[in-house]
Amino acid sequence: MKVIANAGPLMALGKLGLVHLLYSLYGPVLIPSAVYEEVVVRGLELEQPDAYAVQMAIARRELVVVESEDAGLSEAVQALPLQWGEKHVIQLGLAEQPDWVLLDDLLAREEAQRLGLKVKGTLGVIAQAYRNGLMTLAEVELTFQAILDREDIWISDALVRRVWNQLKKAGQ
Repeated sequence: MKVIANAGPLMALGKLGLVHLLYSLYGPVLIPSAVYEEVVVRGLELEQPDAYAVQMAIARRELVVVESEDAGLSEAVQALPLQWGEKHVIQLGLAEQPDWVLLDDLLAREEAQRLGLKVKGTLGVIAQAYRNGLMTLAEVELTFQAILDREDIWISDALVRRVWNQLKKAGQ
């Protein structure tokens, strides 16, 4: 399975101690070098624990950094009203035609879908881990509560509750 990840899901999963789920679910996950710069280089400068978790996953080859240059962005992708890393994820997605691109930002998700890419976010990864037996429903509940409680994970409370309710119903 081919998957490309943006910074948001990497940072959220890193903060939750769940980066390993990516490799368990998808095998090696691609990240553009622009995303590496954002998550690891800047994260280490700020002493963010998720930066260390992502760096460790790269060292274990669970995450694979793919060189991406601003000059390599198509005009259509350059024109998108998105952040730098998101543009590189979408450009790599258009080139690689992955099974999934992992994006949490709503606008980035919409733009990626408009361009024909299949999108999943942090909550989708956790839900898939539950469906694949990598997490129990109780572990998902604790993880979702941690997302709701933390101020450094920016996922809508309403979305967390909606996904939780869907998983809970499916699990009964």
